[in-house]
Amino acid sequence: MKLSVVIPCYNESKTIEELVSRVLAADALGMERELILIDDGSQDGSRDQIKKLADAHPEIKVHLHVRNMGKGAALQTGIEMAEGDVVLIQDADLEYDPADYPKLLAPIVEGKADVVYGSRFKSGEAGRVLFYWHSIGNRALTTLSNMFTNVSMTDMETGFKAFRSEVIKSITIRENRFGVEPEITAKICHLENPPRIYEVGISYSGRTYSEGKKITWKDGLWAIYCIVRYNLFR
Repeated sequence: MKLSVVIPCYNESKTIEELVSRVLAADALGMERELILIDDGSQDGSRDQIKKLADAHPEIKVHLHVRNMGKGAALQTGIEMAEGDVVLIQDADLEYDPADYPKLLAPIVEGKADVVYGSRFKSGEAGRVLFYWHSIGNRALTTLSNMFTNVSMTDMETGFKAFRSEVIKSITIRENRFGVEPEITAKICHLENPPRIYEVGISYSGRTYSEGKKITWKDGLWAIYCIVRYNLFR
């Protein structure tokens, strides 16, 4: 089996080199791997770092967006480029640890699952203590999503997911920004042949806004719109 790790990047010059180092060192359960780095119009030097990383590592593929289009747009590009049997989404900011790859990949490798979500709330792992209202918002959005999809997720908004390639490539992503998370969940849950979805507990090292966190309350409101739109009007 081959693993495609899709990494959207926007202004992550402080973390991208460390992240790539960790991804290359991570246990992929014996799978061949490719890294797909999508620079989404960075202006902080990330683009030059990404190009140097690709020159140094033949398993890295790069695409540079001319302008900032959003995380969803970067994921669309990366998923289209992916050639692996399994596609894993990895943010570039080190909030999600590549050391958790074995947990995320095992249900797929063992033939139990088609999709695996890494849950920040289904975990006995270490997690940085941060914003209370963010955690409440995440749980509320997950509950609303579950009401429409009739699945029992604990962390729909997680940015750490793995898919059998045929599952994630069978849907068309429309959202260009953070609405991509509820969109993907809605669309995979409503496939004609719904995939087997697992959750695993993961560690989480969240960032503050001063450290570069980008999602805001406006994205939360848009997520509500996306949950309704992609579940009811599909």
